[in-house]
Amino acid sequence: MRELIKWARNEMPKTDCSKSLSLMTAAEMEKARRFHKSVPNYAATPLVDLSNLAAYFKVKSIFIKDESFRFDLNAFKVLGGSYAIARYIAKQLGKDISEIDYGVLVSDETKAKLGDITFYTATDGNHGRGVAWAANKLRQKSVVLMPKGSSRVRLENIRREGADATITDLNYDDAVRLANKKASQDPHGVMVQDTAWEGYEEIPGWIMQGYGSMSHETREQLRAAGVERPSHIFVQAGVGSLAGSVIGYFANLFPDNPPVMTVVEASAADCLYISNLAGKLVGVKGNLTTIMAGLACGEGNTISWEILKNHANFFVSTPDWVASRGMRVLAVPLKGDNKVISGESGAVTAGLLFTLLRDEEYRDFREALGINSDSVVLLFSTEGNTDPEKFRDVVWDGEFPSGNV
Repeated sequence: MRELIKWARNEMPKTDCSKSLSLMTAAEMEKARRFHKSVPNYAATPLVDLSNLAAYFKVKSIFIKDESFRFDLNAFKVLGGSYAIARYIAKQLGKDISEIDYGVLVSDETKAKLGDITFYTATDGNHGRGVAWAANKLRQKSVVLMPKGSSRVRLENIRREGADATITDLNYDDAVRLANKKASQDPHGVMVQDTAWEGYEEIPGWIMQGYGSMSHETREQLRAAGVERPSHIFVQAGVGSLAGSVIGYFANLFPDNPPVMTVVEASAADCLYISNLAGKLVGVKGNLTTIMAGLACGEGNTISWEILKNHANFFVSTPDWVASRGMRVLAVPLKGDNKVISGESGAVTAGLLFTLLRDEEYRDFREALGINSDSVVLLFSTEGNTDPEKFRDVVWDGEFPSGNV
């Protein structure tokens, strides 16, 4: 029998998360969006209306944000890394990010003032590529460490952005610790990581704000489609930075009537799901083996956790077959719907939605969510086929089938 999806309602006592939540206001997202608009080749990524899939499942609307078009990098992660680096440099120049744009950052004058900087990070692929891309644009260096089992294709993509990139024999969380150690030993080193821990929260907060450009675009696109507020949001989580950014943004927008918001993780690395059950932030150890490489993180972001424990409604732990189902559903849509080329981490929320709407064994979860004919569901496809061979293995050859096998 196939591994089951696990879900749990958030019943944790509410606490004061105003400090973390204040990072994700519309005003902060507008700052991030203004910076990203100044970057050459910026364009809002599509919000795809899966109207025929919605009709098939008898819900009002299903929208999915397609991040495969982001700066030709095929993933949303560059939004966070580029904005964090921009904010770091602005701070070194004694300016607020609202006072400078991309042109100032890449100028000869700025380079002369800053000298040489090396940006360090750990990644499964997309975040590291974004950091390397941003560092390269700013004529700076980057060092990128990847966990064992990482895709060679993703490694080479990072190297093509000019980074010193290697695949280690460590899991993701240990690779983060090694990158941080290397950065601390380099007098010109700066750690740019999308997770936070005690004593390291400023840059992760900036990364979460950078991700907010995606949510800000989505809000504008929903309004253009005649939607003021989605009723349900599903967002994937590794360390939780994206989930905290999205949920924090929409919690700020609709404080009195927020959407029903669900955090979705890989079952091999479901630290937030387990933390919800434990009532406190705990980690997951081991190799964290999953096709959802972007979600293979065993330790949660402390900033994001404060937002999620107060504003997420449900936490879900999903096996690999859920992601593969989502990839196939999006790549081969119902007639009339636009296809979305989504990678393993990008498609998991679509696979989850498809499963809970179609499979009767998850009827209790569907009813707990309150999805009905008036529901407007928002999903995020956070990456395209960043590993094309794996994408073909799943979509063409049926790897990780979703049947009862």
